Amino acid sequence: MTWLALCDHDDRRLSLRGLGTDKKESPQLEDTPATLLTRGSIMFETRLSADGRPQVLFGYKTTFPAMRSLTFQAIPGGGIAMVQVQNGDISHAAIKHAEAGRTDVVRITYSWDSTLNWGRMTLEKPEETEVTSVYIDNPRALSLEDIRDLMLGRSDQTFASDMIFAALSDQIEPIGPMPTLLPGTPLATPWGYKDANKLQRGDTVITREAGIVPVLQHVGRTVPARGSFCPIRLRAPYFGLQQDIIVAPDQRLIIDGPEVEYLFSQEAVLVPARHLVNGFAALTEPCGPMITYSQLLLPRHETLLAAGTSVESLYIGRIRRNNQHLQSSLLHSFDRALLPEHPRPAHHVLRWFDAIHLARRRAA
Repeated sequence: MTWLALCDHDDRRLSLRGLGTDKKESPQLEDTPATLLTRGSIMFETRLSADGRPQVLFGYKTTFPAMRSLTFQAIPGGGIAMVQVQNGDISHAAIKHAEAGRTDVVRITYSWDSTLNWGRMTLEKPEETEVTSVYIDNPRALSLEDIRDLMLGRSDQTFASDMIFAALSDQIEPIGPMPTLLPGTPLATPWGYKDANKLQRGDTVITREAGIVPVLQHVGRTVPARGSFCPIRLRAPYFGLQQDIIVAPDQRLIIDGPEVEYLFSQEAVLVPARHLVNGFAALTEPCGPMITYSQLLLPRHETLLAAGTSVESLYIGRIRRNNQHLQSSLLHSFDRALLPEHPRPAHHVLRWFDAIHLARRRAA
């Protein structure tokens, strides 16, 4: 898979060879306006307005030589609607998250394969594991001219203020559990620290709760370095780190100590890295358009030791019981019978206001 385009409020990029670390040796599409992308994905993140008013978030429209458009619109109740028009043919879908609608950030992934007459739109929320999908009959391929109108802001294009970023890939992008550690993150093993991307099935790691456990799988993925994928640098010696590490915003750390027991009546809590950014202990890391993350799947979602601090391993819940979600995820190529079932995390996950308060107490 190759990420071909990326746009936000500060930058717009399109390369037929791919962007940043996803760059290939040759173009992935022929450079002519009529070239069709018959299979691909559009991913974007946006804030949902608190008042729930209808709003066009992202899309384009052109009337020459015929009417063509693709729009994504926020709808009342915290949902997203998609409408695509191609020469009089219309495809549409609407999706709603039961808990959305309170200035929440959502990630939408619209994937299509026009040769198979198959399409899917998925809604996810950062920090949550629930995935909501709807399927679309007869999605239309996008021409290179359409892609340039949509991603580069040509013609009649909309990119609302609530939008965070949008990206386009030439493949069906996976949904569900995602890796959150930089590939070079040092993880504790019985033979010392080893880089996350060098650990594979059959290797062993040292965990916080269970001692030495086997690695069931290693997963990796290249994603746009924007929004909920924008990397965060956790700085040593904060959080017990022996060296700086870089993680995704959704990577959760286990934090314990007297402040935790006093504030939350818990021995330890889980804190997403995004809530620890405070200008000194955790910082947003400058990055190019793309970034690659790695993560390990362990038998019971045990806690990894990364450069001296405790971080979550990949959490997959009971995804193997839902074949549709499993086949749409990064785990689709693994033997379903060998995948574990993870219970709910043993530790309470802090919301942003509690996490900020804890970080301030730690820094005082």
